[in-house]
Amino acid sequence: MPDLIERPIYLEQLKNFKEKELIKVVTGIRRCGKSTLFDIYCAYLIENGTEQRQIIRINLEDPDYHDIQTYMQLYQMIKEQLIPDKMNYIFLDEVQNVPEFQKAVDGLFIKKNCDVYVTGSNAYLLSGELATLLAGRYIEIRMLPLSFKEYVSATGSEQDLQIKYRNYIQNGSFPYVLQLNRKRDIHVYLEGIYTSIILKDVISRYRISDAGTLDKIVRFMFDNIGNLCSATKIANTMTSAGRKISAHTVDHYLTALTDSFILYKANRYDVKGKQYLMTGQKYYLCDMGLRYYLLGSRRMDMGHILENIVYLELLRRGYEVYIGKVGNAEIDFIAIGEYGEEYYQVAQTVVSADGKVLERELASLEAVKDHNPKYLLTMDFAPPISHNGIKQLNVLEWLLNK
Repeated sequence: MPDLIERPIYLEQLKNFKEKELIKVVTGIRRCGKSTLFDIYCAYLIENGTEQRQIIRINLEDPDYHDIQTYMQLYQMIKEQLIPDKMNYIFLDEVQNVPEFQKAVDGLFIKKNCDVYVTGSNAYLLSGELATLLAGRYIEIRMLPLSFKEYVSATGSEQDLQIKYRNYIQNGSFPYVLQLNRKRDIHVYLEGIYTSIILKDVISRYRISDAGTLDKIVRFMFDNIGNLCSATKIANTMTSAGRKISAHTVDHYLTALTDSFILYKANRYDVKGKQYLMTGQKYYLCDMGLRYYLLGSRRMDMGHILENIVYLELLRRGYEVYIGKVGNAEIDFIAIGEYGEEYYQVAQTVVSADGKVLERELASLEAVKDHNPKYLLTMDFAPPISHNGIKQLNVLEWLLNK
């Protein structure tokens, strides 16, 4: 078995919530490493004195468990394995595959000797009845594919960072990709992930009958990461191209894609007015390899791809992330964290003969008059520079520094 890729950000969260009276819910796109995280955590438990018989693991996508059709069957199967006088650690993968699973989870949660962990590949897991039944009794750990830091750590340091970054955005950040050497094998693997998400988490879950239109919307979104989008704009664009669709239908499809964690929506925030705006959101993709698989190298806007990478990294670091509006200027990201707001502008390069590019990128940050941290992240290799308090950093080094 290949060495497991350490996922320290998520592992520490599981350790921190160990035996706390909360259900640990790990969500994220298929194949981002949720089950492997449980492998790593179970190994940690055993290394720290837990007996193997105290650990109960069930993957509801494993054919061995396809005969579990009801929540009561799931509950009874686990109940029969519980050790009465010890803590039992229960791990349920893709638990949403069992109807009314939340009743089984709740039944286990109320037992004093059960520490419950579940995963799911669709935001449906934490919607509706589950959210109502378990309100205030669970913690969500939102998992993404490998960060650039995790990717570099897993692949060694013998290659130039620029080469690693190129491979990262072309081959993608799904952990298993690192075990594949040929481009063709990676393409087939990504095709399998994409098809599985579209069929299981989008078309089936949301009863979408027009797969052709869905495909067009997915391609449009993958081609427009980092651009201001609205359901109306997308509907008008597609109608002009000869495929008539309503804004309501587009919105339904976008909800399905964000609920499956293939897309993330960033809303806008007015810095001066201190208010959230209802229009002008942007969408970002969970993994650049999927974009490369679907669209190839055509129209690879490296600036927006870099922006996408930074957006995901800010999410990993625990920030709420918004698009910033300051008067008529736009800031790529406002990251709201434990200690307040931080501002980020992202550019492939700010090097130009007349200095106008740097001037333009700084202008948005300079329009913010508070004293919160402000950063300009670029691919330019230069020592860290301060522009009247705005820190210019190399983005690859920034990605590796936390």
